[in-house]
Amino acid sequence: MDFQTLERNGSRAVIARQGAELTALRLRGRDLLWDAGPLWPRHAPLLFPVVGALAGDTLRHRGAAYPMPKHGFARDRAFDWQGWSETACALALRDDDRTRAAYPFPFVLTIRYALEPAALRMELALHNSGPDPLPASLGLHPAFRWPLAPGVSKAAHCLVFEADEPGPLRRIDASGLLTPPLLATPIQGRELPLHEGLFVEDALLFLEPRSRQVCFEAPGAPSLVLTWEGFPHLGVWTKPDPGSAFLCIEPWEGYASPAGWDGEISDKPGSFLVDPGATRQWSLTISIAD
Repeated sequence: MDFQTLERNGSRAVIARQGAELTALRLRGRDLLWDAGPLWPRHAPLLFPVVGALAGDTLRHRGAAYPMPKHGFARDRAFDWQGWSETACALALRDDDRTRAAYPFPFVLTIRYALEPAALRMELALHNSGPDPLPASLGLHPAFRWPLAPGVSKAAHCLVFEADEPGPLRRIDASGLLTPPLLATPIQGRELPLHEGLFVEDALLFLEPRSRQVCFEAPGAPSLVLTWEGFPHLGVWTKPDPGSAFLCIEPWEGYASPAGWDGEISDKPGSFLVDPGATRQWSLTISIAD
């Protein structure tokens, strides 16, 4: 089965086996997820075992070099269904010969989706099934419709954070690596006014946000609320193109390699380590309020 549809009280979520990706989301009768058009052909990819790019797209471990694409391989792998019902499903990805050719570690990555009356909750777990510490990064990359409702100007939208966010802002360079300067944040107190010009230099990266909740909203549109646990970083991104009709709000644990850094994956800034036999967990809840 390639897709699983969850339905509850007029809400609906569609999850693909490929990448364990959320491909459609309707809450309170409103379609919220980007349709994966030609400008960017994804909906909500899962980023693992790296977030962002490594120098030279190469993972280094114990002196050996392994090819690793930007944002990792999980988004392009078929997961295994672990069970489903009308309102919930779970999928898992385990290491195999293909993953070990790029990432020489045993692991089990599980994601569970649960549809609530006006929300979708995602729960993620990474288990280290090997004898050595497991270095990894993990992130979510959901793309929401922008504008949120027909007839509402894109420029009327903003992100409202749960806490003041004094910054700093980080960026990535042309090769996808983290730039060294700490930049002034475009967030004004708790509010980030949105426009395409923000993304001419790629994503906005907040590596030390105080908030664990953000509202995507505009007058005359529903308020979309994202609440996360376990993710210490946040990316915000879209294609800087007048035809762009999506905004990605991305909780992460991990980020691109800093420019000039090309060391062992276990020492990479932003990576975490999972002890042998241990499991690390995260969650994201997407809800809507009119």
